[in-house]
Amino acid sequence: MSFTQEPHKLLVIPGPVECSDEVLYANAHPSMSHVSPAFAPVFGYCLRALRKVVYTETAQPFIIAGSGTLGWDLVAANLIEAGEKALVLNSGYFGDAFADCFEAYGIKADQLGAPVGGRPALADIEAALKKEKYAVLTFTHVDTSTGVLSDAKGIAEIVKRVSPSTVVVLDGVCSVASEEIRMDAWGIDVIIGASQKGLSTPPGLSVTVVSQKALKVLADRKTPVAAYFASYKRWLPIMQSYEAGAPAYFATPPVNLIYAFEASLKIITEGPISLEQRFQTHRDQSAKFKAAALALGFKHVATDPSTAANGMTAVYVPDGIAPAALIGALGARNIVIAGGLHKDIKTRYIRFGHLGHSAISTDHVDQLIAGLQAAHAEVAGQ
Repeated sequence: MSFTQEPHKLLVIPGPVECSDEVLYANAHPSMSHVSPAFAPVFGYCLRALRKVVYTETAQPFIIAGSGTLGWDLVAANLIEAGEKALVLNSGYFGDAFADCFEAYGIKADQLGAPVGGRPALADIEAALKKEKYAVLTFTHVDTSTGVLSDAKGIAEIVKRVSPSTVVVLDGVCSVASEEIRMDAWGIDVIIGASQKGLSTPPGLSVTVVSQKALKVLADRKTPVAAYFASYKRWLPIMQSYEAGAPAYFATPPVNLIYAFEASLKIITEGPISLEQRFQTHRDQSAKFKAAALALGFKHVATDPSTAANGMTAVYVPDGIAPAALIGALGARNIVIAGGLHKDIKTRYIRFGHLGHSAISTDHVDQLIAGLQAAHAEVAGQ
């Protein structure tokens, strides 16, 4: 049976993203028991495919019903204990939020920040690690509030050299499958993700990949995990069982979403282009869109254009143009973009998504450029 989704406004925000017909059709799979022998291989495939996406041989994936934010709770509840400290590298809104999550679990979280549009300098990260003992270091790989891309490889190298026992946590909700992440080679211990961005699946799956080093930290805890649903220990045997082909139960997984996820992961890992080509296509599409936006007088929020993300763009609007007017003009052209999120600049900028399905298999970026040019001309002429 073939399926074509209904005509609709083009969704080009930094997530959720557009999904392919194949993924949406898979999401419409007839209802099925989560412990059906027919479902277990689907779940198992997703776990194995996730390892390919982040280039790991030995880390343990977790796929749990929830948003990307659940990944923060999993880290805060499982990988750090009372009396230990976390270092949160802050490149925008989501650094603040991750620190808040640690504090909710009674964990002291120090933040190392930068001016809006910047990211903490590697030298400052090294100095912080030499000054204080941290059980966990976290950073947002792509902060969607600023469009800033962190140097994941550089950060992990510093931690390995200066504080090798520290668990390195990459918040990749807006980077997994759109930015290159080599988990094993770079020494990343935890990758937090979600289904609705580069992984090109509807929202609802919290995706985490945890290294053997981090699992040992979990096993060596001196105190019980202070969470029930957000407990790696409860979920670990479930993931292992599904990967072995046998259904298991702790809490009901979103069966239909996992069918959709399988369809997307097959496109990502077995489709006509390699992962390396996928990342290069994101870079190419990003460069094309950013060049078009700059030509219209927009300016990067990222203070250094080389640190701007490839799956999204955050730009200040030209003088005399109200973000709301531009968003409305694009909406009238059936294109949906995002307004500002960062509290310090919220009314001065707008955000676009060009990741996942929209970057790879469609002309969505060309449609977005044409729409932005037309909307800009309309609003600037008022």
